Amino acid sequence: MITDLVYQVDAKQTTLDTVVEAVVPYSELPSANRALYKLPPDAGDDAAKNLYAVATHATIFHPQGGGQPSDVGTMAVGDTAFDVLSARMDAVQAGRVFHFGRPVDVSNTTDFADIFNVGSTVTQSIDVEKRLLYSRLHTAGHVLGAAVRHTVEKEVPGFDELKASHFPDAASCEFRGKIEGSWKEPIQERVNKYVSDSMPVEIDWWDAAEFRRQGLERLIPQMPAGVTPTGVDNEKWRVVRIVGAEVYPCGGTHVDTTAECGATTVTKISRSKGISRVSYALK
Repeated sequence: MITDLVYQVDAKQTTLDTVVEAVVPYSELPSANRALYKLPPDAGDDAAKNLYAVATHATIFHPQGGGQPSDVGTMAVGDTAFDVLSARMDAVQAGRVFHFGRPVDVSNTTDFADIFNVGSTVTQSIDVEKRLLYSRLHTAGHVLGAAVRHTVEKEVPGFDELKASHFPDAASCEFRGKIEGSWKEPIQERVNKYVSDSMPVEIDWWDAAEFRRQGLERLIPQMPAGVTPTGVDNEKWRVVRIVGAEVYPCGGTHVDTTAECGATTVTKISRSKGISRVSYALK
């Protein structure tokens, strides 16, 4: 099964009724999937006793990935609740999302197993405050990426955007090329302008031909081995457009305008082995 990623279409939906398609005790998962939710090194033998991975037909939980943390929240069947501690993409079955967590009443796991089973209708609810924070951080990361590109792209040999982390207290974007600390103030000025201009943040779906029409071939996601770009013109990827700044292929959640990121501060620029990391923080 492939999980319907509702958050990619409507990131404002904070509750969802959907159907359970798998409930797997953590201890029975393949090792590749157990690695998605690592227990503390000092966890005892019973640490996994009441831990499950639940897959549903659809989800509003953003799984950790693309630099964005996992949503957290709950799923419930009537009065029987399940704390969702992390959502991750299944490492074995492509396209399926697993929700890792525990029954709220861990003393009542027998009833949980009877009620929370395949075919049950569950109500998903995400932690709205954390979703908003992660969305602000993710959008701010794209704002920063656009600001860096438009400030230093022609000045830094070999410049390219690489990857980003949008985790609280560890937010940063990485770039190929040596970005000196003297660029910090000009980058900050452009970030401030993008935020104050309240640029719309739009979601769209592009095929490879659209990337080419926009002159953005460099952004076409990497093709599977043996598949040419021409052969996937009908396949579409989700893109995030910061109107007036940049476009990014992205599956994450975002706020509606750059102003909603709030004050975004470039905290430092560090360099190592030809890679520059520009860190940022929100107030």
